[in-house]
Amino acid sequence: MPDDAADRHVQRWRNHWIDVPFDDEVEAAIYRIQLIAVRLTDYKAEAAARVGLELAEYATLHTLMIRETPGRASPSRLAEDLGISPAGMTGRLAKLEQAGYVQRVPGGTDRRRLDVEVTRAGADLWRRAMDLRGQREEELASAISRKELATLNRMLKRMLARLDVPDPVEPAAE
Repeated sequence: MPDDAADRHVQRWRNHWIDVPFDDEVEAAIYRIQLIAVRLTDYKAEAAARVGLELAEYATLHTLMIRETPGRASPSRLAEDLGISPAGMTGRLAKLEQAGYVQRVPGGTDRRRLDVEVTRAGADLWRRAMDLRGQREEELASAISRKELATLNRMLKRMLARLDVPDPVEPAAE
């Protein structure tokens, strides 16, 4: 197989780390994961654009749709889930509401509170974007066999589990 961007990256950096341990395999794997993550974000942005959304608007609809109560949440909870300020959330919701993709509804038992709810038009638009995104993701995954994909999933799961283990380099908090 010809060299790829990760191979070239490792070749470029290998000699820069003379007095620091540098593992070619670790560096290449992490770099490939980063490149795939960037491409997946591109796929989301492309799908959003094709249905007339900005990536941030798609992310907001997506976050609304994948909740325990699909399609409904408080603006503050949405802002928290998306890692944005309440003011930023207000701006996003205003655009989505003006376009008819979300609406504000009374929030459960407390009528003073308003929740955000995805409209049928918003759900349909999200589904179209998800279909486009899914096609690109399926195309990417088709580079390997189903058996290899299952193996990759098991390996990535172990790597993700490692992220939940306290960092051995950091001293324990007292």
